Amino acid sequence: MAYEQILMRNCREGGDPSIKQYKAAGGYQALDKALAMKPDELVEFVKGANLRGRGGAGFPAGVKWSFLPPNRTVTYLCVNADESEPPTFCNRVLMEHDPHMLLEGIIIAGYATRTTVAYIYMRGEFTEQFHVLQKAIDEAYADGLLGKNIRGSGYDMECYIHRGAGAYVCGEETGLIESLEGKRGWPRIKPPFPAVEGLFHKPTVVNNVETLACVPHILTRGLDWWNGLGTQNSKGTKMYCVSGPVNRPGCYEAPLGITTRELIYGKDFGGGMRDNMKVKTVAPGGISMGFLRGDMFPKPDGGKVDVTRDCDELDCLLDFDDPRHYGLLGLGTAAAVVVAEDTDIRDVLFNVTRFFSHESCGQCTQCREGTGWMHRVAARIRDGAGRQYDLDLLAEITKNMGMMPGLSICGLPDGAAFPIRTLVQKFRPEFEKRIGEQQADAAKRRILQTNPAAYDLPILQGRAVQPAGGTYMTPEKLKRN
Repeated sequence: MAYEQILMRNCREGGDPSIKQYKAAGGYQALDKALAMKPDELVEFVKGANLRGRGGAGFPAGVKWSFLPPNRTVTYLCVNADESEPPTFCNRVLMEHDPHMLLEGIIIAGYATRTTVAYIYMRGEFTEQFHVLQKAIDEAYADGLLGKNIRGSGYDMECYIHRGAGAYVCGEETGLIESLEGKRGWPRIKPPFPAVEGLFHKPTVVNNVETLACVPHILTRGLDWWNGLGTQNSKGTKMYCVSGPVNRPGCYEAPLGITTRELIYGKDFGGGMRDNMKVKTVAPGGISMGFLRGDMFPKPDGGKVDVTRDCDELDCLLDFDDPRHYGLLGLGTAAAVVVAEDTDIRDVLFNVTRFFSHESCGQCTQCREGTGWMHRVAARIRDGAGRQYDLDLLAEITKNMGMMPGLSICGLPDGAAFPIRTLVQKFRPEFEKRIGEQQADAAKRRILQTNPAAYDLPILQGRAVQPAGGTYMTPEKLKRN
C-alpha cells in the first residue's frame, strides 16, 4: 500500500534542497502561523498533537517543552543529529535532501520555548550532510529566518552546527550536552534533567531531527489531520529504515502502526527477501530494541495481551506500544535489521555484543563489565569453545544489566541487554545444537591428538589439527606423512 509522503516528499535523488525550492513547496508557512501565536499557546498545541520523540524513547515533545522553568532567562535548544544506532539513517536522509524542513522545525521549537540559541549536534561522519545543512543555515540567515527580529516578530535566534566524533553514547541527551561543552561524552546523573539544568547549566531542550521536522506539518495541516494518522497512542507518520538481504533496502515513510511484515515484504517498502530466502530474525527498532523471530513463536508475556496462543512475530505493529508485547524494549529508531535464514545465529550474537562492548563509555560498572563479559562469552560460543551453561550465564548477565532499574546513569545497559536476552530466549534450541556440535567436534580433536591415524574423520576436513607431537598439521599433511 502506498502512503502519502510527508517528511520525505523532497527526499529523492537529484532533488533541490535550496530555500527557493522549499518555499515553492509551501515551506516556512508554518513558521508564520507559529509567530502569530503566543509561545505558551504553541506549546499546548504541540502537546495536543501527542508528538512523541522519534529518537527512540518516544517521550512527548510538547510535554518536554512544558518542563522548562517559567522564570528562566537563558534557554538552549539542542538538536540530536548524532544518529548512531545501527543501522539507522533517517536523519541523514532528511538533512541531506530537505534541510529547511528541519530548520523550520527548529525555529518554531525555539520560539515556543523562548530559545535564542540552537545547536545541531551532528555525527562527525556526516560530511555531505554537514555541507548541505550549513548552506541551508546560511540561506536562512540571508532570508531573515535566522538572526535578529525574525520576520519582524521581535524574536531572535542563532543556529550553529557542532560535529561530534561518532561516539554512540553521545546520542544520549546528557552525553550529547557534555560533548557539546567540550568534555568527554559521559552521560550525567539525572536529576537534574536538562530542562532544568542542561547545556552550560542552563535550561535546555533536546529534540531529535525527525521530531522537529514533524512540527511544521502539524501546524500547517492541523491536529485533526495529524491525529488521524497512526494508532491510538502513536500518532502521525514515521520514517522507517530497512537493511539486510531485502530487495529494496532503504528509508521509507508510513503512518505509525504498519506491521514488520509489511515493512519487509511490502512492494513499496523492502520488497521481500532476495532469492526468496526466509527471515530468520529481525530487529525492527535497531539492534538495541531486541529481535523478533521470522516464524511462529510463543508470544512473551507483555502483561497486556493473551499469551496462551502462538503468534507470528512479523505481525508486530511498528508503533510505540506493540513491540513491548513481543518482548522488545520498544520501537526505538524503527530501523529494521533483517537477518536471513542462512546466517549463523552465533555470528549475530557476536556482532551485537562486540558493538556494545566497544561503545560503552565505561562510567558504570555493570555496563562496562557486563558488555565485556557478554562479548567474551559470545566470542567463546562463536569460536567453538562454548558450553551449554553459557546460555544461562548470558541470561543472568542481561538480567543484572538491563532488567533492574536504577543501576546505571543512562539506558545503554538496557539497549545492550535486550538484544542478547531476546536472541538467547528465542533461539535457544539453535544455540544448544551449535554448542553440542562444537563439543562433539572438540571430543574428536582430542581423539586425534592421541591417535593421529584418525585424520580422516569428517569433522577434520579442511581444518588444522594438532597431533600429539604438538605441531599443527592439516589433514593433507597427515596423509603425506
